[in-house]
Amino acid sequence: MRDGYEAGGGDEREEGAPVQERTFPALPPAPGRGFATSWWGKAWLRALEETALDARQLKEGRRVAREGRVGAVSVRPGRITAVVGARDGSTYRSDVLLQELDEREWDRFLDMAAERAGHIAALLDREMPAHLIEDAAAAGIDLRPGMGDLEPECTCGAWDHCPHTAALCYQVARLLDQDPFVLLLMRGRGERRLLAELQERIAAPAGEREVGAGGEEPAAVREVSGVPAAQAYAQGGILPALPAPPGLPDEPGAAPSLDTETDPEPGVDPSALEMLARDAAARAHRMLADALAPDHGLRPVADALTVRQDAVRLAAEARPEPWIVNRLASGSGRPRAGFPAAVAAWRFGGAAALAVLDEDRTPEGAELARARARLAQAWEEDEAPRLRAERNRWTSADGGLQLRYGPDGRWYPYRKENGQWFPAGPSDDDPAAAWAEARGD
Repeated sequence: MRDGYEAGGGDEREEGAPVQERTFPALPPAPGRGFATSWWGKAWLRALEETALDARQLKEGRRVAREGRVGAVSVRPGRITAVVGARDGSTYRSDVLLQELDEREWDRFLDMAAERAGHIAALLDREMPAHLIEDAAAAGIDLRPGMGDLEPECTCGAWDHCPHTAALCYQVARLLDQDPFVLLLMRGRGERRLLAELQERIAAPAGEREVGAGGEEPAAVREVSGVPAAQAYAQGGILPALPAPPGLPDEPGAAPSLDTETDPEPGVDPSALEMLARDAAARAHRMLADALAPDHGLRPVADALTVRQDAVRLAAEARPEPWIVNRLASGSGRPRAGFPAAVAAWRFGGAAALAVLDEDRTPEGAELARARARLAQAWEEDEAPRLRAERNRWTSADGGLQLRYGPDGRWYPYRKENGQWFPAGPSDDDPAAAWAEARGD
């Protein structure tokens, strides 16, 4: 039942006031998952774990809840109830009690929420932001349960939290993940009543507010000034045009300095963070320049980089200190001796050139035929270098120079240095120009 109201009931409040109650069907088993992922659910379990005296009972309660042996959960102001089953087939009624807020505390909470536009918008959208807790605490209202606030009652006769009340609490943490308004109902206000009272405070002029139970005047809601939407829309034709967007800065902004007197947390290196900040600024500058280019909308979207690729990119573009280069080499999954060749490939041609360095591929028949035709056309017959073909690689007779044919149809020059093939320059559509790069001409 969604924030329903039932006449009668065992709780005595104001005379004639209905009892608010919500009943949630039994949740399925939850093998291998945590019982709280939201801020609210975690705060609830923290209160449980700080209250219980026997950790073994909590562990057994988690197991009971994981196995799906907690029945439908009834939530009322000040109390949650469920029937919990044991492995031997017996069942127990388990209750957990939580202190309700009194009327004066609810008045302070609603006045606090009504004074802040962000809280009003969030609550009316059925959201419960965590910072609402902080503002409520500043007003003297603690919504989240604290140590000792969760009082257990169970027909099994245990005086402390037993596996049955613990299982109920773990199940309620899952409910709070789905709807944190459940906690407000336990504190004494259902969602419907809470939102109705909040809207009354928003709508009522300051002079018409009721005086609180203690004689104090509740905080007034600021009046909102404005014009009808039709009038504002009609003025659009006479308003001045928006200013032109700012132009591209000449260079990226300066990265912040992290050289302070405060020692960093263990494992955090300020120089590495400064490098990442500089790199982020440089990338943002390039992305803005690309977005402002006339043909930006016609360009294909680049593929996202893998962690291995991005480690090489950082070493190539950010030019970090040597010890950071060693960490990037490890993160790239490459041997330290082969990392400089990867960095050089990136500087010459980015991800495409890095792929040509890594891949030893065999072109398909038509692609291979096009490559051979372009090689034959690149030189006069008596000027062509003697090349030995192997898959997509053409190597000089002396084994010192090489051309690699990339999947983009371009030629990538390579030179052997200390027994390792090393990118020798940028790629080119013309194999003769790429060969000149490899020779260093």
